[in-house]
This record gives sequence, structure tokens and C-alpha cells, in this order.
Amino acid sequence: MGDVSPPAAYRNVAYLGPQGTFSEEALLGWKNLEYEAAIPFPTVEETILAVQDNLADKAVVPIENSLEGSVNATLDCLAFEAEEVLIQGEKVCPVRHCLLARPGVRLQDVAGVVSHPQAAAQCRRHLIKLLPGVELVAANSTSEAARRVADSEEPLAALGSALAAELYGLEVLCEGMEDHPENLTRFVLLGKEKVPPSGNDKTSLVCFIHQDRPGMLLQILQEFAYRYINLTKIESRPTKKTLGEYCFFIDCEGHEEDEVVASALKCLLCKLPRVKVLGSYPRHAGEGGDD
Repeated sequence: MGDVSPPAAYRNVAYLGPQGTFSEEALLGWKNLEYEAAIPFPTVEETILAVQDNLADKAVVPIENSLEGSVNATLDCLAFEAEEVLIQGEKVCPVRHCLLARPGVRLQDVAGVVSHPQAAAQCRRHLIKLLPGVELVAANSTSEAARRVADSEEPLAALGSALAAELYGLEVLCEGMEDHPENLTRFVLLGKEKVPPSGNDKTSLVCFIHQDRPGMLLQILQEFAYRYINLTKIESRPTKKTLGEYCFFIDCEGHEEDEVVASALKCLLCKLPRVKVLGSYPRHAGEGGDD
């Protein structure tokens, strides 16, 4: 359950690269997912759109972190750009950040830290304690950060995985840089086909409203409450059209083909201008599934 994928072998699977990212680690550990080639892409958006544009059959990207919340780039691309791409599975992985540097660079030598913004946010307190006042430089991924540090002659450090250190010839200055030991990231498997019910599913959707007025969120939530459908996540995001205009991202238990979920979606479509189902897929093992 959870990270179970269709048994067919796929030609290409895209992931947020370059090599050594946590997305690649999630892909390499994905049960029953067979493929001929894993292709790294430099940004979340390009990774998702690789499926949309038929450059890859599947893709693996991060969508949520236990410390920093949603990966907005993933949500926005699925909601507003990748019209044909669906979530087909999910996998929750522990994320352990290391502080990496070129051989010979000591902690007291570090003049800047290159990091993906999410990783930096997950390690904020440790960075302040170990490297107070040191400049943070943004990168598209933790692995890109490691590669940039490896290629630089400056005494820089990167937040990344032990795998990235091995790939780019870096040394680990500090392990366990995350501020909380239970640092988990949810990754999703993307494709174009709908996934049949497994018996332990989750549905992700986006609700677009006519206009912001009192009771709109209540009207949405009532459709789930009336049917005793449990919501596992709800958040608002800007629609990117007008200041103050928002849509609602919702994860609920059940599959869109289940009678109660299908009924809720039908009633939402009567109330709202648009409801986009991002996918119905098996829940990660541990969320009501097998360990």
C-alpha cells in the first residue's frame, strides 16, 4: 500500500535533480516502480512539465514537508500549468540534512551556505548556532547546492544529503542539521493515467470559488462533513490572477470512484466554478496502510 505503483516498466522517469537529491533517493526506493532511465530536471516545474510534454512517463517531486509545509512550486504547477498530470502515488521519507564542504574547508572557514530554501528553513536554528551571520545562497535543489560548492574555489558549504557528498567529492562537516529529528518529506509519483481504487486511498483536489464571500469555505467543508469524509489537509493559495483571490487545496480520505467521494465532488461542482482533481491514489504506508 502507499508507494505501490503499477508493475509495468516505464521508459523514463523524471525527478528533481541533479543527481544526489532527496527526490532521487525517493525514486530509487519506490516499490514496484520499474523504468529504463531516471532523468534529472533542474526545477520542480520542469520535472512536472516533463510528463505534461511527454518527455517522461512518470515524475517524482516533493509536495510537503513536516517542518515547512507544502512545496508551493509543486502545488502551483499541478493546479495551474500541468493540466494532464495526475498524482498516482505518494511516499513519505525521512530527510537528514548534512552540512557539506570541499575537503580542507573547516567549519570556521565557511563564508556562505548554498541551499534550497526549503532545506535552509528546515535547518534554520542549527545554521544560526553554527554559522551566525553567514550568507545563505539559494539553489534549485540540495544536490545543485552541493555541485556548486564542489565547483567553487570559495570556502562555501551546502546543505544536502550524504549521497550528494559522495557524488560531488565533498566532506560532511556536520550531520543532522535539521532542527527537528522527525523531519519528513512527502513525495508524489506523477503520470497521466488515473489509478484504480486500492481500498486505502487519498484524493487531492483544488476548489476554485466565484468570489471571496462569507461562508464559502464552510460550503465546501460541509460536503465532506455531511458524508463523514475525513480531510487530511486543507490550505489556501493565491490563484495568481488578482490580489486577495484564493483557491483551496484539499486532501481527503477515499478515492474519487468511491460513492461518498464521488457524491461530494458532484455537489461541489454545483456550487463552484471549477473543481480540479489532482489525483486519487494509494495512501502512504503508515497512514492507515501496512508498514
